[in-house]
Amino acid sequence: MARRYDSRTTIFSPEGRLYQVEYAMEAIGHAGTCLGILAKDGIVLAAERRNTNKLLDEVSYSEKIYKLSEDMACSVAGITSDANVLTNELRLIAQRYLLQYQEPIPCEQVVATLCDIKQAYTQFGGKRPFGVSILYVGWDRHYGFQLYQSDPSGNYGGWKATCIGNNSANAVSLLKQEFKDSDASLDEALNLAVKVLSKSLDVTKLTPDKVEIATLTRQNGRTVIDVLKDKRVEALIKVHEEEEAKADAQKKKEQEKKK
Repeated sequence: MARRYDSRTTIFSPEGRLYQVEYAMEAIGHAGTCLGILAKDGIVLAAERRNTNKLLDEVSYSEKIYKLSEDMACSVAGITSDANVLTNELRLIAQRYLLQYQEPIPCEQVVATLCDIKQAYTQFGGKRPFGVSILYVGWDRHYGFQLYQSDPSGNYGGWKATCIGNNSANAVSLLKQEFKDSDASLDEALNLAVKVLSKSLDVTKLTPDKVEIATLTRQNGRTVIDVLKDKRVEALIKVHEEEEAKADAQKKKEQEKKK
């Protein structure tokens, strides 16, 4: 039945669905995992790094995390070529506002402007939706630290913690259990991000070459976007493994007592 309606983005099915948008969402479901966690003193953005070719220039290469302006960054899940177009558009939106008003653009205005473009690609003929979901992190003087997520349909929303991409349902379920409050510190958010990635990625052991982690903080009145080096990521993974080993040992003791 779907074949009559899925060749055009502008035609609704009898159930009121736009199949091309749903197919775009399905493409994102097979992409690398990305998650964001809001803390009181910053934001953590973590992503699965799938392309681990040793010949890539690591100095200039970032697979999943993009800086948009002095106060904003984003992570993408989906078709990388689509993501490159959208991230360039996000940078233009931010710079046009800065040029016109001589002040940084509010975070939500960047997201809403891009989502208007994404929505248009689900409405006008001859176009297809962008096969990308985006997590945006940023700071502005109106609302402080902010985390947003947008979909190919043009929907967006603000989150305390969320995940997109492969195994996102499992990751969100774990975040619901483990995420206490946005009053948590940045270090606690980093540890939680590593824990969620270790349990949601399709890898036997989490290693620094499999993940990309960035933080957005405020220092001396300026926003600092820092992509963590492999040594720092390795240290976070080691701390997580030690905590897991302690938890396993505690469970064994409790089981032995019950016996």
